[in-house]
Amino acid sequence: MKNIYAIGVGLIGGSLAIDIKKHNPDVIIHGISRKDATLEKALELGLIDKKATLDDLGNADLVIVSIPVDATVKLLPTILDKISDTGLVVDAGSTKEAICKVVENHPKRRNFLAMHPIAGTEHSGPTAAIEGLFIGKTNIVCEVEKTTFKLQEKALKLFTDIGMRIRYMNPKDHDKHIAYVSHLSHISSFMLGKTVIDKERNERDIFDMAGSGFASTVRLAKSSPEMWTPIFKQNKANVVETLEEYINNLTHFKELMKSDNFDEIFNEMQNTNHIKDILNGIV
Repeated sequence: MKNIYAIGVGLIGGSLAIDIKKHNPDVIIHGISRKDATLEKALELGLIDKKATLDDLGNADLVIVSIPVDATVKLLPTILDKISDTGLVVDAGSTKEAICKVVENHPKRRNFLAMHPIAGTEHSGPTAAIEGLFIGKTNIVCEVEKTTFKLQEKALKLFTDIGMRIRYMNPKDHDKHIAYVSHLSHISSFMLGKTVIDKERNERDIFDMAGSGFASTVRLAKSSPEMWTPIFKQNKANVVETLEEYINNLTHFKELMKSDNFDEIFNEMQNTNHIKDILNGIV
């Protein structure tokens, strides 16, 4: 792959560009964004080699789409219209069902690979891009059988070379499971931040008392609303289901507190400690 086009050069797109370039110095990274200032910053940081537009996609060996998922759903059919028969398009969206659905009958469906690299930070934009972000991270690939084998082979080698582990899943299962392990975490963080801000109007008191536990728990509340609102919208049914279960657990905990049942609170926390065994080696 010689010509790679990154549509979106923020945290994910920019970090992919850095690592791909490091392992493939001869590739040319072309950046596409609706904001010229974003491309200028990406050029300044060395994330991309050239600016480009959608009309240039006929020259692409690989197109990486890493923009908000609602924008991906709107733009993806047009991107596939413009690529050559030997070009490949991948997306990095945090939801997969709506994205796969919108191109299921596209004449160039075989030129598309749906994926979700599970990596990132709470920061956004080109300055958030970092080298080595994907080392040891899982890349969920959906409907791999619908992508031409030669193209999927090239793409999967590219992504394993930069350190990612590949896991295969259908879009429906992906969206259901990711609601629990990612989307709910972000909602919890946003709402914790909101609760504290609403209650403690004196910000000095908040920051004077905030320890590492609070900081790590609320970290995700710094994430981009422009990116996360469309994710919640696209995955609404799964997110609502996870919220109902989460709220039930919170309500149960509150009732245990009100009834002074601290033995049961101890037992629930001790049972939940098992999560450290599940996560061992993952985080």
